[in-house]
Amino acid sequence: MKVSVIVPVYKVEKFIEKCAVSLFSQTLQDVEFIFVDDASPDNSIQILRKCIREHPQRESQIKILTHEANKGLPAARNTGLAVAEGEYIFHCDSDDFVEPDMLEQLYDTAKRKNADIVWCDWYLSFEHSERYMRQPCYNTSTEALKAMLAGTMKFNVWNKLTRNRLYKDNGIIFPAGYAMGEDMTMMLLFVHAGSVAYLPHAFYHYVKTNPEAYSREYSKKHLDSIMHNIKIVEEAVHKHFGQALDLEIGCMKLEAKFPFLMSDSSSMYRLWQSTYPEANKYIMRNHYISIRRRLVQWCASKRLWILVRLHELLVNRIIYGLFFK
Repeated sequence: MKVSVIVPVYKVEKFIEKCAVSLFSQTLQDVEFIFVDDASPDNSIQILRKCIREHPQRESQIKILTHEANKGLPAARNTGLAVAEGEYIFHCDSDDFVEPDMLEQLYDTAKRKNADIVWCDWYLSFEHSERYMRQPCYNTSTEALKAMLAGTMKFNVWNKLTRNRLYKDNGIIFPAGYAMGEDMTMMLLFVHAGSVAYLPHAFYHYVKTNPEAYSREYSKKHLDSIMHNIKIVEEAVHKHFGQALDLEIGCMKLEAKFPFLMSDSSSMYRLWQSTYPEANKYIMRNHYISIRRRLVQWCASKRLWILVRLHELLVNRIIYGLFFK
């Protein structure tokens, strides 16, 4: 088996058909599809079964696993990983969809370059428009890891094809019970990866129109989950690299709390101040991100909240409001 596709399913009855059809239409044939019903209370699984009947050529390649109770996205991914038999693993969120040649292109690149992980560009899909999200190219797993820690490369699992053995040989699973920031697990995989490769083409459509999505807006209640996952990554990085990536660890903490500055709430600003204050010394040393983001964080460190609010207004309310809705 070349590729195992793992798809958690929860409250996606309006999206699952498009997702499933895009997967069943893949040009790569040697694939297994593992759908994990995370106790979805709607008609998602019924719609999925209808799609399967309409694609009988794929039926023998499909598994539907069921959670008796909702366990969350990380646990659903782990359930799929436990039974995955493919040489490589691909994660797809059930409210997203993919281009028909995505798996073939990623798999061919992985085999040609003997890569443990291959990543690609993706689309940020709004209700009436899409934005092409170009990803950076790095030649080594360490370079890519530094970029993910510092915030210039996304650590999403769904635009990456990862060798199954990388999970199993290193005992890597997703942090059950800590859904916010669970994608940071990808950093653990890069810690252990050998050869990696980048494919400069967008295949994945990340949909931002599902109000029931596992990934919701950042808020205070997510902070414990984020900090738990950061601690896991920080320990793994220190174990393998010592203090060599301390700058990047500091930048990761700054990026983790940056969403609190994309608010007009004083309580969010106070939360920014109290979260990872030791990382503030890296603000202006973070050469990985734009000067704009550095300046916003510098303003926050100096409590220049009027300027922070102005930035939020310009970016969230005006730029995204006008162009990406």
